[in-house]
Amino acid sequence: MGYSLTVFNAETNSMSEYRDSAQSVTYTTNRTGSPGKLTFECVADSLGNLTEGAQVQLTVNGRQMFKGYIFTVQFTRWGVFSITAYDQIRYLKANASYSFVGKSLGEIIQQIAADFRLEVGTLDDTGYVIPTLTKEDKSCMDIIDYGLAITQNNTGRTFVFYDDFGRLSLQEAIKLKSMDIIGDSSLLTEYTYKSDIDSGTYNRVKLARPNKETGKADIYQFEDSATQQKWGLLQYYKKVDENLNEAQIEQQGNMLMAYYNRVLKTINVDAMGSPDVRAGSVVCFRISDIPELKTGYFLLADKVTHKFENKVHTMSIEARILTI
Repeated sequence: MGYSLTVFNAETNSMSEYRDSAQSVTYTTNRTGSPGKLTFECVADSLGNLTEGAQVQLTVNGRQMFKGYIFTVQFTRWGVFSITAYDQIRYLKANASYSFVGKSLGEIIQQIAADFRLEVGTLDDTGYVIPTLTKEDKSCMDIIDYGLAITQNNTGRTFVFYDDFGRLSLQEAIKLKSMDIIGDSSLLTEYTYKSDIDSGTYNRVKLARPNKETGKADIYQFEDSATQQKWGLLQYYKKVDENLNEAQIEQQGNMLMAYYNRVLKTINVDAMGSPDVRAGSVVCFRISDIPELKTGYFLLADKVTHKFENKVHTMSIEARILTI
């Protein structure tokens, strides 16, 4: 395994390589809600380039994995430094107020990125225009995540918002398919499998649309009596935009039922590392002891953690298997 861990300090216009001195490097990505995070420990005689705002880059076998900025520097009297860096998405933790009308998710990201002076990369056309999206005093990350949810509910397609080595990007998950196979005879070292209806499973969706004329909400209900008989009544309630028509509400309700009316099956995997796998990647799992994965099945990775220690690259993956 060949990897490079460099730190560039713009103030001193100098770059240092920490690959050999880093005792451990950890890089974590989540599909939604948080920036990519890189931490490493090293032994050094002085701070050198390890100052707040310095740029950190991680490449593995020529693959550009992480570009971000140092936010935390900690060191002991023995010269052991602990560094925490985040990618550009960290700056989207800032709160703001926005009101978008007739904008696609890509256009929303483009405007927020421009307001915060962030670099933008590929922004896929989702094929869906969000009628209205108004948020006051919310984090920009929450606003974009909300836009992702609305887009998925109305298109049935999964898009991933991520930092692509210093460029905010939006791509359909299928485009992030990894060529690796995680399985009994390929990369896999350990796994934990869980099946439940306790978190994020619903067999009744109730949507409420505000009605100014009546002063009450119009209620639209979608349900599955078969799974209600098996699991009991599990209800999901949500207020929807007052400007949505009945056809749009019908579409959203059916999509929410398709997404939530299932057993949630999750798998946590430990494996040898591959630089192509990140949160949002579509990865093929082939594990003989799990019926759904016995012959190979592509799953969407929710969280991926890469570790580099003692010249060994490993990774942990959290993913979901959605079935009824």
